[in-house]
Amino acid sequence: MALQISATNPEHPALLLELPWQLPLEEWPEEVLVPLPRGISRHVVRYARAGSEVIAVKELAERPALREYELLRDLDRLGIPSVDPLAVVTGRTDTAGGPLESVLVTRHLGGSQPYRSMFETTMRPATMHRLMDALAVLLVRLHLAGFAWGDCSLSNTLFRRDAGAYAAYLVDAETGDLHPQLSDGQRDYDLDLARVNISGELLDLEASGALHPSVDPIEFGMEICARYQSLWQELTRTSVYPAGKYHYIERRIRRLNDLGFDVAEMQIEHATNGDTVTFVPKVVDAGHHQRQLLRLTGLDAEENQAPRLLNDLESWMATQDDYAPGDPLGARPEVLAHRWVRDVFRPTVRAVPLELRGSMDPAEIYHELLEHRWYLSERAQHDIGLDAVVEDYIKNILPTARETLQPTASD
Repeated sequence: MALQISATNPEHPALLLELPWQLPLEEWPEEVLVPLPRGISRHVVRYARAGSEVIAVKELAERPALREYELLRDLDRLGIPSVDPLAVVTGRTDTAGGPLESVLVTRHLGGSQPYRSMFETTMRPATMHRLMDALAVLLVRLHLAGFAWGDCSLSNTLFRRDAGAYAAYLVDAETGDLHPQLSDGQRDYDLDLARVNISGELLDLEASGALHPSVDPIEFGMEICARYQSLWQELTRTSVYPAGKYHYIERRIRRLNDLGFDVAEMQIEHATNGDTVTFVPKVVDAGHHQRQLLRLTGLDAEENQAPRLLNDLESWMATQDDYAPGDPLGARPEVLAHRWVRDVFRPTVRAVPLELRGSMDPAEIYHELLEHRWYLSERAQHDIGLDAVVEDYIKNILPTARETLQPTASD
């Protein structure tokens, strides 16, 4: 069988052909390798350079190599943090014509580290807690996407610093399976494996003297379970709130944001007696809100402004008589969004005197007013109308902030 390279990009085969596929991976010469820290793996793994790319090359049998390649491509399409699959190389033979194992080629995740290299100096317990948080978030995201990992562990994860915290990336999908939806049993199985694997890996570090003396490996293994359960509960539970208490929904959204998740949409349904609404959050990728707000309203907002404006739009739409999701006779979301811009957004922004706006654009003004409404509603324990919010904002907030809102000479 001739050498075959199945790649995601037409440029990759030409670059990969320069590598010494006729040699077992363990025998690759130093001049093609990149000296990066490697984690523990059941397979031979090496980092190499292909053109301007640094790649990870893993040797394994053909069927699992092709299967993992496709799974990683599926995870990439779903926006799950994982290594980027580049190619599968099959039909390898040595110089004597003997068969060699196939290889899976992935792009090296820049700035990432395997957990063992992070423990070369004793890691503080607070940092370890952040690693457990990152891994729990990754596992929740995988399960929400219907992916059963089958071997969740520190060894099968890469960690990268992310704005003072850590982000975790799946690096080994060999044992995984993708389903439309996971059962509780499938999730529990993954979680139990994670607990056992992590405790075992930390016990290994403890035996080598690389673990902080205050760290209990068994307790840290249990921590991943507790962190996962709190995240899963917050992301999947259906909440029922009294009508007119929309600041409760805002509180829920803030909790999700604090846990590192955004809200893609709210399913708001009035009960038959008209006194409750139901709210279901979903997880989205970065930039989703900006694109959705621009599509619905034509408003071009910043990344942190867009979710707040969309949440307000969704809450307002739920109060409209012709809001009927899924009903062909109901008003389309674009029609309702246009009405919200015309009847709510623009009049509210215009109520703030031009001379007091400083350098704030309309989206920022409305965002500030929503923040103030949240504060006033929490304090009063009931919803405060926008008219009262604008009046209080102009009277009590803008005068103290006037200096910082004035445009600079360069504006």
